[in-house]
Amino acid sequence: MDAVVLRSPRSQERLVTAAPAEDFRRSVRSSCEGTERPEGTQVRHDHEGRRVSRRRLIAGVSSLGLGGLLSASGARAGTVTTDLSSLLAGAGTCRLTPSATQGPFYFDAGKIRSDIREGKPGVRLRLGIRIQDSATCRPVRDAVVEIWHCDAAGLYSGAEKESKGGSLGKPLMTDMTPTDDKRYLRGAQVTNPDGIVQFTTIWPGWYPGRTVHIHVMVHASDRRVLCTQLMFDEALNAEVLARPPYSANPGRDTVNEKDEDYRDGMLMTAVEDGDGYLGAIVLSADPDRDGR
Repeated sequence: MDAVVLRSPRSQERLVTAAPAEDFRRSVRSSCEGTERPEGTQVRHDHEGRRVSRRRLIAGVSSLGLGGLLSASGARAGTVTTDLSSLLAGAGTCRLTPSATQGPFYFDAGKIRSDIREGKPGVRLRLGIRIQDSATCRPVRDAVVEIWHCDAAGLYSGAEKESKGGSLGKPLMTDMTPTDDKRYLRGAQVTNPDGIVQFTTIWPGWYPGRTVHIHVMVHASDRRVLCTQLMFDEALNAEVLARPPYSANPGRDTVNEKDEDYRDGMLMTAVEDGDGYLGAIVLSADPDRDGR
């Protein structure tokens, strides 16, 4: 199925939908590279029902059709709550979102789900991400959005032993091979017609040399179009990290302005949400450009 670009005869604005073609299949495992500087497993579907992996999500499109497959798997974002919609409305611009390195702890976790906590303790974070075309501000639907981040102690699933030191001693542009069977705080969703995905996770912890952050990788129009990182307001970081279980990992050494990956456009909007937080960000990408 080819990429679909719809143009209005009056506005010539485009609505872009992802095309899971063979190029997409190849690019989905590619590593990310910052543009400003260098730097097939079936799994349990924990909270939304049927077992489905990202490879099955992509491979099944040709036989079932994208809409049918996403509906069957529960991968596409459901109804967006009013509070999240309101927060997203003021959470971004059409300026191209800066890219960032994927870091040393990325691998294809095969987790198509919205709740990625797997029981990990921490302050709850409901996260909404809207993907839009940087040229038109129009939503990009049917884009695959992956996120991954460390737990309250600064550890990454699939690399708990290695992430205790904050590095694998490997290039930041290559995928890692998991060294344990844990997959917490990793997941992927597919954008709805408004370009939105939703995740339930926890506020990330920290580890040496890095500020508090969430990694994001976006695939659309049969290619990877963005790899970036989301950062948090420092006043909120200080408040959250003073609570247990984060307080068991004191001595944070890097804040946003000292982090080598921090750029304008990466800061998330966050507000209190009961005993947790609601976070939102709008990411602008060029669906026709390879975001390596």
